[in-house]
Amino acid sequence: MSETAFIVDAIRSPSGRIKAGGAFTDLHPTELLGQVLQQLIQRNGIDPGQVGDVITGCVSQSGEQSATPGRVAWLAAGFPDHVPATTIDRKCGSSQQAIAFGVQGIVAGAHDIVIACGVESMSRVPMGSARMDQNPFGPSYAARYGAQISQGAAAERVAAKWNLSRDELDRYAARSHRLAAESDASGRFAREIVAIRSGGGVVERDETIRADSTPEKLAQLKPTFADERLRERFPEITDWRVTAGNSSQMVDGAAAVLLVSERMANRLGLKPRARFVGFDVRGDDPMMMLTAPIASSRAALAKAGMTVDQIDAFEINEAFAPVPLAWLRELQADPERLNPCGGAIALGHPLGASGARLTTTLLNHLEARGLRYGLQSMCEAGGMANTMILERV
Repeated sequence: MSETAFIVDAIRSPSGRIKAGGAFTDLHPTELLGQVLQQLIQRNGIDPGQVGDVITGCVSQSGEQSATPGRVAWLAAGFPDHVPATTIDRKCGSSQQAIAFGVQGIVAGAHDIVIACGVESMSRVPMGSARMDQNPFGPSYAARYGAQISQGAAAERVAAKWNLSRDELDRYAARSHRLAAESDASGRFAREIVAIRSGGGVVERDETIRADSTPEKLAQLKPTFADERLRERFPEITDWRVTAGNSSQMVDGAAAVLLVSERMANRLGLKPRARFVGFDVRGDDPMMMLTAPIASSRAALAKAGMTVDQIDAFEINEAFAPVPLAWLRELQADPERLNPCGGAIALGHPLGASGARLTTTLLNHLEARGLRYGLQSMCEAGGMANTMILERV
């Protein structure tokens, strides 16, 4: 069997700061995702009982996010208990992988409606907490690669390999905030953001955008990941340049994408907004860790029979500024098409929710500008990446 899968809708919560007083620090993660799911169903007028599966990306699956959060959020939202859910972890690309799995289920004829979503409450379930201070790598991995390094240290290795200066990183970070601030002020985020009830109030806008950010202000920050042990291990890095200012912000957030088969869209009178042109997922050097979007983007373009010049907009996750900048050097893409609404440096990176967040922002940008093709790619811990290409319809 072979069906065509379409995106009918894509929405996200605002990005909430994880510091005390942040928008969602008092909101349980399943309540956050549950409200997003409720609004996705309500604004499209579909019968929730017809959903075939709810596939949820979540990275820190411990504590409040340990009990299949998509399933709990679905039931907490008041929806039928016969609808199943599963939770997946492909690190930062988890909800992008959820979209890919949902599309595969529809194309195979297993489902007609799938919700692919993601959630991460980084204030309530901190990054890395699932490890419980244990070593997940083991002796054979260590014998092959040596001691595992942090993603921040990997970002420094990427910056050094591509000779990206501190000034380039800070200018790129300031650009992210400027573009996000412009999108926010113009109302371009209004269609993709849904209001979330939290702490007795309603949150409608991202908390993370710093409209007054400048390269000069960012230049005052000290490098985050330089220490004597890393300096000894990587002597080729003579200028440590990755800071909190040119890295993604840790935030609380959720996002969801409604995927529907062509036959079900026709039956229900739903208007498709985009179709899928190509996918790729692959690994790369786990000690460089953040470079796989380069090879994965090239592979996705080759599978689709496309060139980079045919893509109208790129969403390359801003885990750290060196990631999209190295990608840009290698792909030789138009820099004006890269993260045109700002990225995770300004909007935050809620880990398991980020893939669906990128899809939501990319789709709305294509529609707002009357563009046709978009490509998004996510770097992931362990040296992996997901890439997909959308076509607006």
